[in-house]
Order: sequence, then structure tokens, then C-alpha cells
Amino acid sequence: MFDLWRSGFIRRPLADVVDRPPRPDEIVWLPDVGPYAYLADPFAIQRDGGLTVFVEAFDYHLRRGRIRFYRYDADDRLVDQGLALSEPWHLSYPTLIQDGDALYMLPEGYKSGGLILYRCVRFPDQWQAVARLGEAAAIDPTVVRHDGRWWLFYALAGPDDRAMRELHAAWAETLTGPWTPHPGNPVMRGLDVSRPGGTAFVQDGAVHLPVQDCAAAYGVAINLLRIDALSPQTFAASTVRRFEPGDLSPGFSDGLHTLSGLGGVTCIDVKAERRSAVEPWLKASFKLRRLLGLNGPRGRRATGAVAYPEMFTASPGRKED
Repeated sequence: MFDLWRSGFIRRPLADVVDRPPRPDEIVWLPDVGPYAYLADPFAIQRDGGLTVFVEAFDYHLRRGRIRFYRYDADDRLVDQGLALSEPWHLSYPTLIQDGDALYMLPEGYKSGGLILYRCVRFPDQWQAVARLGEAAAIDPTVVRHDGRWWLFYALAGPDDRAMRELHAAWAETLTGPWTPHPGNPVMRGLDVSRPGGTAFVQDGAVHLPVQDCAAAYGVAINLLRIDALSPQTFAASTVRRFEPGDLSPGFSDGLHTLSGLGGVTCIDVKAERRSAVEPWLKASFKLRRLLGLNGPRGRRATGAVAYPEMFTASPGRKED
């Protein structure tokens, strides 16, 4: 059995989608990428007269995620696509952050051993590593600014599904840090309320955080947390909404694990669990490609991005045809 994800967007703000869940007929789905590949973790931004969606692109032959972009015009027609970011390690969850005039991306790349913040140099396909945030190799890092501070919510890898059952938090005065872990970490426990799953936002004075419900399986649904107390010393939260895949896309009713939004656009993804006799051949293909050196990152490496060891320099993507 293996998971396939389908990503799409709705032209309504996130807060509005939270109050009125999306209808199937208003979702624009990104292109199909084949039977053994998927697009997941969508984050979108309206810029330069169009809408650009950044997603994790995963191929079971390669078994390492890269960040791709898909650009749409005002009539929701796909007008461009390509590679945004590629590294020697798996990349996913391309969170977008606006800080003043600068646009940043904070993808998950925990297998690199850290959390790297990228600044947009040329939209949408050149990104430069500018900082390593904190010391933790954060999973599904989610950032929001509230009450004069930056807050980071994340999971950590570990045995017994730790990445799905512990929510951690940290705070900083500036986006690039230094970041201070919350003394109450993990601030929440439970397979249904711990792994971030989209954009944190402020509504009615409180931070709201989408988290994945992984109690029955990975990414079954999204629970929305309202964080009732948030300071460098305190944390308290409660679940106020739940979002399930339902019949949003035929054949993809096994999960929903992203609810993200920026400006007037909201993104989601839905899951299909597949069974196929091809799975052993996919693994064999991956091993052969690795043996032949075909699984390396595509795109050139940046130079002089940050004064970190080589593993913490950026790999701006090369636009593909």
C-alpha cells in the first residue's frame, strides 16, 4: 500500500474557508503527475498578476521530495510550471512567509539535520538560504507573527511515531532568530493534535493552528486548534473545527492533511491509499537509480548564501520545460 495525494486551491481566504468548508465545484486541482507520483503540501501566493502554488513533488521512483511551482492566470488556467527548489535531502511542506517586502520559504528538510530559511531571489524559481532556524531538525515547521513575536510550531522525529504525537513551539524577536524553545515542550501530546498541517493565522485575537489527525492513520483529517494562551512561559489550546476529505475529489477520500492560506487563496490536499503489485518494482527501480547515481538533486547549487557548512547552503531550482 502507498499514499497518493492531490492538491488544489480555492479562491477564498483561509478564514472564510474555515467558516464555510470548500465545495467540490470550486476547487481547482493541480495537474495529475502520474500513477506513482503525487503533489502534496500546497502553499499559494498571488504575485506578479497571477497565482503560484508551491508543492512537494514526490515520485516513488526517486523517493525524495522536491519543491515545484505551478502558475495560474486570473481565469485559473495553468500558464507555467517548473522546479523551485531541490536539495540532496527530502523537501516538503513549503511554507511561505512574508516579512516586510521580503518573501521567504521554510520547507521541511529534517533529514539535512536542521531547519533552513530561504529568501526569494527571483520569483518563483530562485531561493537563497539565509539562516538556520534553531537547533532542531523541525518537521512541518509553521510560523506566525503574534503580539510582537514570531512563533514556530513543529514536530520532531523519533521512535514510536513521535513526529505525529508531540507538538513543539519556539519563539523569536526576529524571523532569523535566535529562537528559544518553549519551556513546556512538547506543548501538546496526542496523535490527533500534534503535527502541524498548514498555515497558522490570527482570528479574534487568538492564533489558530491546523494540525493533522493521525490517530487512525497518517494525515486522515485536519483539526483546527485555537491557542487560548501563548507566551514564552504559557501555552493552552483547544480543538474548534475539523476538516475531512469527504467527497471533495472522487477516489481521494482517505485523508486531508494540509489547510493553508495567504491573502485571498486557500489550498488543500486529499489522499488516496493505493494497493498495487508494482510496489516491489518501484523499490527495485529506486535502488537501481541510486546505484547509477540518478537520484541526485536537479538544479545548481548556490554560492555564498550563508556562512554554514556545505549541507546548509541552498540549491535554487533550474526551471524545467
